[in-house]
Amino acid sequence: MANKYPYVASAGPLVKAVSHFRKNFPKEVTADTLRKLGIAPKNESYVINVLRFLGVIDEEGQKVSAKAGAFVQHQDQAFAAEFGKVVREAYEEIFELHNDAAWTLDRDALTQFFRTTDHSSDVVGSRQASTFSALAALSGHAEIPKTKASQGLPKSSTTPSTKPKPAKAATAKESLRAETKVTQGAPINGNERNSQVGLTVRIEVNLPASGDQETYDRIFRSIRANLIDGAS
Repeated sequence: MANKYPYVASAGPLVKAVSHFRKNFPKEVTADTLRKLGIAPKNESYVINVLRFLGVIDEEGQKVSAKAGAFVQHQDQAFAAEFGKVVREAYEEIFELHNDAAWTLDRDALTQFFRTTDHSSDVVGSRQASTFSALAALSGHAEIPKTKASQGLPKSSTTPSTKPKPAKAATAKESLRAETKVTQGAPINGNERNSQVGLTVRIEVNLPASGDQETYDRIFRSIRANLIDGAS
């Protein structure tokens, strides 16, 4: 059984459609109309179902002037008042139960109403509730959900910075570490030990990140002069 109450997957496309139609309401609103406007891509039918349910367009998508009159109200407050009358008439049943409190019912209460009335699933009931909440907001009873169009370009002051932090500069001081390892020779003739001492030297050089080629050359020349040539 088809749902009595319509819904949209998210409020954004519905708010965007209403905002556009306040500027210019075409004589006919079809899926093709919404596609050309870039509203609700691949979900045009859901927005159209809401507009039909409100009575602002008929089954063929033709504008119903008697209901669409709210859209010619230039002042936001005047539009909200007139649009609220359209919403209230369409959702007559919920207002019979809750009167004006219906405008501000929370999500759980709204979902309960729509699921009980339509025997809809949890997902559909929740979407029916969010759709009504969006219409209530457009009627002046809550803050209108923001859409990409209403937000405009993101402000630099609120956009998280993605610029990587500069790496810490390495110290210019070179570090040379020598590790010696003395090993005792193997026994000779079963009871003598080799008196020779083995020496292992490990050199670790930490090059400065800010150094140039000349700096590196000086470091390696110093190593050669003092550790390699000097040891020979």
